Amino acid sequence: MYIQYTMDQLCLPMDLEDDIPENHLVRVINTAVNRLDDAIFAAAYPGGGRDSYHPKMLTKVIIYAYTQRIYSSRQIAKAVREYIPFMWLAGRQRPDFRTLNRFRSQRMKEVLETVFTAVLQFLAEEKYVSLDYYFVDGTKIEANANRYTFVWGKAVVKHKAKLQEKVHTLFATIEADEQREEQIQQGSDLAELGEGTEWTGEKLETAIQKLEARLQEKPKNKPLKQAVRQLRKDLLPRLRKYEQYQKTLGSRNSFSKTDSDATFMRMKEDHMQNGQLKPGYNLQIGTENQFILAYSLHQRPTDTRCLEPHFKKVKQMLGRLPKTLIADAGYGSEENYAYLEKKQIQAVVKYSSYHKEKSKAWRSQVGKIENWRYNAEEDTWTCKAGRVLHFRYESKERTESGYEIRKRHYRSASCENCPLKSSCTKAAGNREVTVSMAALRYRNQARELLRSEEGYALAVRRMTEPESVFGQLKNNRGFRRFLLRGLSKVTLEVGWLSLAHNLLKQAATDQKRKRASLQ
Repeated sequence: MYIQYTMDQLCLPMDLEDDIPENHLVRVINTAVNRLDDAIFAAAYPGGGRDSYHPKMLTKVIIYAYTQRIYSSRQIAKAVREYIPFMWLAGRQRPDFRTLNRFRSQRMKEVLETVFTAVLQFLAEEKYVSLDYYFVDGTKIEANANRYTFVWGKAVVKHKAKLQEKVHTLFATIEADEQREEQIQQGSDLAELGEGTEWTGEKLETAIQKLEARLQEKPKNKPLKQAVRQLRKDLLPRLRKYEQYQKTLGSRNSFSKTDSDATFMRMKEDHMQNGQLKPGYNLQIGTENQFILAYSLHQRPTDTRCLEPHFKKVKQMLGRLPKTLIADAGYGSEENYAYLEKKQIQAVVKYSSYHKEKSKAWRSQVGKIENWRYNAEEDTWTCKAGRVLHFRYESKERTESGYEIRKRHYRSASCENCPLKSSCTKAAGNREVTVSMAALRYRNQARELLRSEEGYALAVRRMTEPESVFGQLKNNRGFRRFLLRGLSKVTLEVGWLSLAHNLLKQAATDQKRKRASLQ
């Protein structure tokens, strides 16, 4: 009546491989990691002590765990004990969660990028990617940090300025209590008491020590004793704290006390619908055929200034730069266009007003310089009303990264009685415009390329490249918040996630190719 069932009898075969389907993902991961040269892992194991688990086994287990939305080291260790695919990859060995966590966050710190590049090279050899087209985009991922432990750069500057004022006032009071003769004789001891002095922790510590020496000579001087106590117990610790904050901030405008490398950014995942800023990192990736070619993490919320440092990381990982870059308008700045031109990279990159320029409303605006005529020989602009704007002078400004922007200033000889002035400008006088001729040239080049057949096809393809990968990482694999803290450790997390994504994509592509061959 029933199929025979017993739990007390040994069942054959005992080989776990018989329970793994032929096209299972773990076989793809196993093959890819086995192809890696053992010498890659040598840097992670200096030698000494008892024998370690094989790094290839641990690498396979962690990659497969990331494909299955398992990111906790304890959950990975549990899976190795309970699930057949994990048992097969581990060869029935059972590393504990400490071993797994130490391996992925410490041992692989200097090795993971090499492993990622080696796997990517295998994919290139098998024609999954060509490494010629590079579709770049960025997304923000929340840091593992308290959302309310923020430090704002402007607040630090304001509070430090108030503290400086208190210190100056306190020292002025101390000196006022001293005898005029003593001021003249010992003024050199406290030369930094001038009103314009910028107090540092070191300077204030030296001044307090000198005041304490004075107090030894006059132990009954209560105002001096109170001043020294306030300086030592309150003002000096606060000044040092603000200095440490400014050192941590660097060029950023904020950081989290829980994870000092995280910057507060506006996230798309805004469940409170109040525009709340959250600590996070800006993840930049480049893709081709939805495979991740390179990745980098940044502490800046905008994509514009992440392109150059990201490409430095690309050169470090791949050994070369791609031939063609495809990106959205977030990267369309003069500085980025100049950088790509210098590196001889074809830039299929939109700029902020690219889509607006196609509208009838934009083309009908008489005040837009893009709708005017430029005479290169005479270096003049002619507006819609036929008035000529002549060159006046050139100004220069530098971006935060040091790039120099040259701007040319033009002014109309007369806008008096112009019928279009009200719709052209709100200024009372003659119309003035400021133009960066380099930016204008880069935009014309980008517009021409984007409207070509090749450029249009690449721009359309971009919509299904990095955006789809972000959807896979965030939605399908549920990676919306980092588990580790610190820029170096979250970079490792992204490295493991990218490895897992690429091998998962390889398995899916293999299935598509197999189905296509059978039809």
